[in-house]
Amino acid sequence: MYDTLGDLSLDLLRAFESAARQRSFTAAANELGTTQPAISQQIKRLEEQLATRLFDRIYRGIELTEAGMVLFQQVQLGLQHIDAGLSAISAQQQHEVLQVATDFAFAAYWLMPRLHRFHAANPQVDVSLVTSERSHNMLRTDIDVAVLFGDGRFKQGESHWLFSEEVFPVCSPQLLSERPLPLPAQSLLEFPLLHLRGENSSNWFDWSGVFRELGITSPPAPGQLRFDNYTLLIQAAIGGQGVAIGWRHLVDNLLAQGLLCRPIAETLMSRLGYYVVLPQRKRRGALIQQFVDWLMAEQASSAQSLSGLSFPSIAV
Repeated sequence: MYDTLGDLSLDLLRAFESAARQRSFTAAANELGTTQPAISQQIKRLEEQLATRLFDRIYRGIELTEAGMVLFQQVQLGLQHIDAGLSAISAQQQHEVLQVATDFAFAAYWLMPRLHRFHAANPQVDVSLVTSERSHNMLRTDIDVAVLFGDGRFKQGESHWLFSEEVFPVCSPQLLSERPLPLPAQSLLEFPLLHLRGENSSNWFDWSGVFRELGITSPPAPGQLRFDNYTLLIQAAIGGQGVAIGWRHLVDNLLAQGLLCRPIAETLMSRLGYYVVLPQRKRRGALIQQFVDWLMAEQASSAQSLSGLSFPSIAV
């Protein structure tokens, strides 16, 4: 492959390209940081190796021969491709990729609306999101940081509390038919309820737990809509399909936008919540800590923005 190149030096081709482009050995020498005799000698060596005259020496300078013009067009194109490849590699090396694992709901409703601030402060870092509803899949060795729901006791990593589970019913304002708010807790019996499959296995609040803590003795209606994805469940609530269990930290933006509202005032608290988890195999420690610090700062900012809101709460 590339047999015609033989042992041609890249330096010779660079000297030739510069001299041919500028029609001057002196200008080529200035561009390449060498002397005019050195450039002249390199061109001579190249012509000897190719057994072809590339320049005609004229009274006021040099001109490309027909063979020189053919070579110049191809060498210039080749050097441009080489330069573009080297620039791409350099740019790629300047960007670090952080693998962040979490569930769909946290990624969609908490992380994504805030991630632009991390990118603005760290333009050299690319964040690759890995989403799953199974936390054991998110602590594999290629993951740098995981944000997981639970009690903080994750066998495969070191966990740091982010925020606790804080939930309350939410629904679309159109579902309430302009009824005055807040409604009594018993009014939940009057509305269709949206259920998340697998809530019990994941220790998330389900409607049975919400009713129990609110003192509603009647069992919750089974509901006509069940989801295995919290993001879809919330979209159904926004669409007026029923009442969902809303996480304050996941639905606060939707409440602020008026897409959702709280039909009752009570808030339920749990010992469970979201944790930042560092897998046992840590790569690029400084970058990981930078992202963790940013998560904690965002959490503190969110907590501060919510501190002025007063809601009754029930500790579980």
